[in-house]
Amino acid sequence: MVQQERAVRTRGTAVQAAASEFYRAGYGGTSLKAISRAAGISMGAVTFHFDSKAELAEAVAEEGCSAVRSALDEAADRRRGKALLDLGNLMLELARLLRDDVTVRASAHLARELPDIEDWTSLWHPVVAELAREAYDKGELHAAADPERVTALVAHLIWGAEAALRGTHADGPGGAMDQLEGIWRLVLDGIGAER
Repeated sequence: MVQQERAVRTRGTAVQAAASEFYRAGYGGTSLKAISRAAGISMGAVTFHFDSKAELAEAVAEEGCSAVRSALDEAADRRRGKALLDLGNLMLELARLLRDDVTVRASAHLARELPDIEDWTSLWHPVVAELAREAYDKGELHAAADPERVTALVAHLIWGAEAALRGTHADGPGGAMDQLEGIWRLVLDGIGAER
């Protein structure tokens, strides 16, 4: 039992280190040796759990996408019946997840580099589209605010938050999260129904 717990811990350490390295250097710029060094575990321990760098990248993407699925489930449980508010809350939650979870950041990065890896966008984009359509149908959007364009706008804001979080002033007052919240308030003035 102790050996199993240690194996699970070692595997988790390797996945976290791989996520950090893939996010920092990309798939092509990351080696198993760099992951082993970053994890503080032997190369043998890494290759015991993962046959290849590609398998490790898939494990990182799976963990990141699992975190996104959990966030989507939690967001669905917290819906308040106002689709536009729920849409904004979901967008901000996804940005927070990008900020706080290296496996999510790495998953987003890996999806751009490796076409066969699960794309985190495919998880949240349909939910964003559904909420935009619901907001339109309920009259929460300005009549000229087409739900497909609102979906595209929110997607671009999330992708922009991802890019901003890579910057030097990613967090803290005036950082990416504050900026995203401010931009969303500004957007609501343009797409929200007249009050």
